Amino acid sequence: MIIALTGIAAGVFIFERCTSLPGRAAKMTVDQLERLGRDMRNAIVQIAQVQPRVTINERVYFEQTTAVNELALVSQRVEVEHEFLHSWAGSSKRLRLHGTFTAKAGFDLRQEISVNVQPEAIVVRLPHAQILGLEQNALDVLAFENGFWNPISGADVQSELATLARLARERASERRLPEQAEDEFRRQLTTRIRTSSPIQVVFYDVSARE
Repeated sequence: MIIALTGIAAGVFIFERCTSLPGRAAKMTVDQLERLGRDMRNAIVQIAQVQPRVTINERVYFEQTTAVNELALVSQRVEVEHEFLHSWAGSSKRLRLHGTFTAKAGFDLRQEISVNVQPEAIVVRLPHAQILGLEQNALDVLAFENGFWNPISGADVQSELATLARLARERASERRLPEQAEDEFRRQLTTRIRTSSPIQVVFYDVSARE
C-alpha cells in the first residue's frame, strides 16, 4: 500500500510539473523580452536623449518622449568656392568667395521613433538621417572688383553668400553624411545591446510616410 501511494504521489507530482512547464517557460520568455525592451529603451536614451515608443508582443510599455529636437551624430568640415562675374555696358564686376563650413548630419527626433520587441527579432524604426545644419566658420574674399559704373552691391554679396551655403550643403550630401549618421546610430546601438536576437534598424522616409 505504501509503495502504491508513493508511486501515485510521484506520478501526480511529475504530471503537475509537466503541465506547468509551458506556462513557466512562457513567463521566462516574457520576462526576457521585457528586460530586453528596457535595455533597448535605455540604449536609445543614452544615444539620442529620446525615449522611443516600446512595444513588446503588441503591448505598449513606453510612449515616446524627448528632451531635444535633433540628434547630430556626424559633423564634417566642408570648403566651397564660387565666383560671380557680371558685365554691363562694357563695365564688369567680379566677386570670388571661399567659405569654410561645418556640416552636421543626424536625425529629426520630432518624428516617430519606435522599438518593437518580438521573440524572433527586435525592430527599431526611425526617420532617415538628414543634413541638420551648416555653420559658417570662415569666409575669405579672393576677389572684389568693381566695374566703373557697375559696382558690386549688397544684394550681390548676399546672393553669393547664399550660393556658398547651397554649395556646401550639396557637397555634404555628395559625401553621404546622412548615410554615415545612420551607420553611426546602428553601430552605437548594437554595441550597447548584448542579445542573441537579431536587431533590425529600419529608416523610413518622412515625406512618404506623411
